[in-house]
Amino acid sequence: MQEAWMTVWTTLQAEFSDLPDLAEFTRVSARLIVALSLGAVLGYEREQWGTGAGLRTHMLVALGASLFVLVPLQAGMEISDLSRVLQGLISGIGFLGAGAIIKLSRDREIRGLTTAASVWVTAAIGVSAGMGREATAVLCTFLALCILGLSHQKKTATDKG
Repeated sequence: MQEAWMTVWTTLQAEFSDLPDLAEFTRVSARLIVALSLGAVLGYEREQWGTGAGLRTHMLVALGASLFVLVPLQAGMEISDLSRVLQGLISGIGFLGAGAIIKLSRDREIRGLTTAASVWVTAAIGVSAGMGREATAVLCTFLALCILGLSHQKKTATDKG
């Protein structure tokens, strides 16, 4: 019986060997937490304006995008081969963003394009963080917030008259 438990323990150790030391654990944790946090920043901004994709959606998109590039890199995939992963990710996020776009037939008005674009940018930010380009991800988040802030100033000015 003890031999069976030893086999189980050895197998479990092998299954969790993708984070073999504290340095790799810290590296992976930092990338995922940065992606999650930056997604939260954009999601919070979107949620404040009552859009369809808010805090949780943006956090999950950033975290997922980060993980989609982080895992292949951990497995030893060359960055040049990562293009197929990125192509699939971009297509999938496009499909998710399409769900945020609503066409109102009465008004012939389309709503949700900015939210769809913010989901798309959030995925790119997650990819950036997942690939270890956290400073680029932070810069892109700042720029996205500036752009989103401009659109709110315009709406406020037109709403007042």
